[in-house]
Amino acid sequence: MEKILDIAEAIANEKGLQPEKVLEALKTAFVQTAKRVINPNFAYEAQIDDKTRSIKIIQTITVVEDNDVKLQDPEIAPAYMAISDARTYDDQVELGDQLQEEHDLESYGRTAASQLHREIEYHIQRMVEDEVFSKYKSKVGTIVNGRVTRVDNNNATYIEVDEIRAVLPMKSRIKGEVFKVGDVLKAVVRRVNMDKDNGIQIELSRTSPKFLEALLELEVPEIEDGSVVIEKSARIPGERAKIAIYSTHPQVDAVGATVGVKGVRINAVSEELIGENIDCIEYTNIPELFVARSMSPAIISHVEIEQDEEGKNVKAIITLPSDQKSKAIGKSGINIRLASMLTGMEIELIENDSMAAKDTTSEVQEDKDGVDALEALFN
Repeated sequence: MEKILDIAEAIANEKGLQPEKVLEALKTAFVQTAKRVINPNFAYEAQIDDKTRSIKIIQTITVVEDNDVKLQDPEIAPAYMAISDARTYDDQVELGDQLQEEHDLESYGRTAASQLHREIEYHIQRMVEDEVFSKYKSKVGTIVNGRVTRVDNNNATYIEVDEIRAVLPMKSRIKGEVFKVGDVLKAVVRRVNMDKDNGIQIELSRTSPKFLEALLELEVPEIEDGSVVIEKSARIPGERAKIAIYSTHPQVDAVGATVGVKGVRINAVSEELIGENIDCIEYTNIPELFVARSMSPAIISHVEIEQDEEGKNVKAIITLPSDQKSKAIGKSGINIRLASMLTGMEIELIENDSMAAKDTTSEVQEDKDGVDALEALFN
């Protein structure tokens, strides 16, 4: 047990852990070993001896009244002492005082050594897992790079990311993507879980809107430094996406900066997304204008917003010319679906041809009345 503090420092350096946390884990391991080897009902405390650089196990015994029921229970009685017995050691002892007795784990032989080894290994491993869990929990929504190590029968792709293995499920792959062992790919951390049976589980995604946003942040310096902000995004992976952005600097054009010269920046992101088309829309907090922009490339005549009882925008009624309807809907409804996802509202389209026809009829009638009046005047 000598120089256990030196061992704690060595473990901390090897595993990249904080020495203070390693020391706390060792103290816990000593206490648990004492409970298993000596008596599980005793109250123990691990104390550090700086002179010998070792850890001592101290049993705490609580002083109670002579007729206390705890003394009658054989399972917990060793953790208590009657006040009359305690005063044979110290006549100044009072009820509730705690006496201490030191135990030497080495005196319990190989059983104690083996148990201590297992406890230390367990607690250090838990600490390492907690550190890794915290590290990747903070990376949720950010991009990681990794090398493919395996593709299982369900087409789930397992990727080695630094010191841990992550999984990219089939549902989180862009349609048409095929990976093989050895491929290096980018993905966004979608979820991080930890349980006793499977340890740390990291789920990656290439279909999440966050993946698109993270790629844009890597490609566009203005987004990384905060000059351009991505307010919202929506994707139908592998087909099309819309992003709503705005500038925080008067001299920065949000859309121009994101697209890049001749589209070089947005095209680089599109290439990573297997040719996914990306529409850049300038965000505004005026809902009618935002809805109109989100329907691009269709040209909108009018937008009316409906709210629920709580005042939340839930539906946009869009009036547009009939020749713009196909553009508004898009191939297989993709444009209107993305606009709805981006704005968070249900969208209803109304053609205004009936109004136009009515206006045309009125104009013709007015022209006819005018001609008839002129003829009557000269005749």
